Amino acid sequence: MRGWWQEFAGLVLPVDCAGCGAVRVLVCAECRDALSGAGEGPVRPSPRPAGLPVVRAAAVYEGAVRSLLLAHKERGALPLAGVLGAALAVAVVGGAGRGGASGPGGVSGPGGAGEVALVPVPSARRQVRARGHDPARRIALAAAGRLRRAGVRARVAPVLGLRRAVADQAGLGARQRRENLAGALAVRRGARALLPDGTRIVLVDDLVTTGATLAEAARAVRAAGLVTGPGAALRAAVVAAPADSFRRIERVPRV
Repeated sequence: MRGWWQEFAGLVLPVDCAGCGAVRVLVCAECRDALSGAGEGPVRPSPRPAGLPVVRAAAVYEGAVRSLLLAHKERGALPLAGVLGAALAVAVVGGAGRGGASGPGGVSGPGGAGEVALVPVPSARRQVRARGHDPARRIALAAAGRLRRAGVRARVAPVLGLRRAVADQAGLGARQRRENLAGALAVRRGARALLPDGTRIVLVDDLVTTGATLAEAARAVRAAGLVTGPGAALRAAVVAAPADSFRRIERVPRV
């Protein structure tokens, strides 16, 4: 009921831009542009946790982007899922090979063939209750819809779940986050039916900082044997990442 009321109120009541405070607009043109995906690219935390797949982000986690993500996640601004999902969709198809279904911005879908399954990183139940929604899953659903409208066969496959309690990640360093999450995620029973052979799996979240969460999600998916087949690869996509994660990738020389 709380989530329904938040979404209804956000649609019918006058609001200010959650990114910059511009009056009577959900997301102003300038803040929407910050989430356009123009700066989309690969990101890599440092130190890079073992097992972290290739991660792409649509925007830098700062300014308006940070405010929009926090408004959606922590303050229940549920209608923001649309613009955040559109940004995530750009990261999902970013860097994909040519020859597949055309995605947002004319970019081909991941792998160029088969269905794309967006696997959101799950939130703890207590966090979902406190927030009234699951932010990563909501954004993933919006991204999947955006991808389908662009001709990419995409859907959300919520196959991951927490198998033990974890501490709140806020305030924890990279090593503490890895220790906190080690072995915490598992693939739910029946996941194989949701991810048939040929499905391209993309782990998705709203934000990557240390990479510990995505690395643990990747471990769980690989351990369940869900990444199979010739040339199969696990990828990840997020709405935003710290600026230095983008710069670190750009400095790596090509060989």
